[in-house]
Amino acid sequence: MQRRTFTLAALSAALVAGGSFLTFRKPGRTSAPLPGAALAQETGAAPVIRPDFVLGQADAPVELIEYASFTCPHCANFHKTVFPQLKANYIDTGKVKFIHREVYFDKFGLWAGMVAQCAGEMRYYGVAGMIYDTQDEWIGNGDEAAIADNLRRIGARAGLSREQLDACMNDGAMAQSMVATYQKHAEEDEVQATPTLIIDGEKHSNMSYDELAAILDAKLGQ
Repeated sequence: MQRRTFTLAALSAALVAGGSFLTFRKPGRTSAPLPGAALAQETGAAPVIRPDFVLGQADAPVELIEYASFTCPHCANFHKTVFPQLKANYIDTGKVKFIHREVYFDKFGLWAGMVAQCAGEMRYYGVAGMIYDTQDEWIGNGDEAAIADNLRRIGARAGLSREQLDACMNDGAMAQSMVATYQKHAEEDEVQATPTLIIDGEKHSNMSYDELAAILDAKLGQ
């Protein structure tokens, strides 16, 4: 299966550069910043490394970390075809502790991540699931203003108000901390494509549910 690769330094520069975050204007509306526009401004403080959101029991015998991008089609397919069985058979049963770590190939993936993280730890995985399930719809034809509005609608479905979404999606310090967190983890685990799975410290590429289940069962001694 074809995988997308990235260069950390180049991507970081693109995400943080002022030119990467534009303004949009719609008929009858005043110009407003797209999500992440505040990244163009210096915050004056080192970005904070964000904690992982854990799904499942914290003391589960096996840890599975998925590195994925909200704009990656293979990641969306993983969450549609593999993740439901993984959750039902391993996460919900206390066998696997699951951690989703966001990878940013582009600003749209960062915006999607901001919406998911704005929802907070308790709602994060529900919102992430909606983003993956509707990937084609919210990306559409790639129009920036439409993508921003589509992501806001997903946030609204999760119970976030327009004011909460606007404040969160224009939080430059948050965006910087998300990029810094992604860089730190991806460099440490030498992640070069998505989806990448780290199972108890061992790196694996994308795979089917049956292949994943076989690895997990071997770890669990079944």
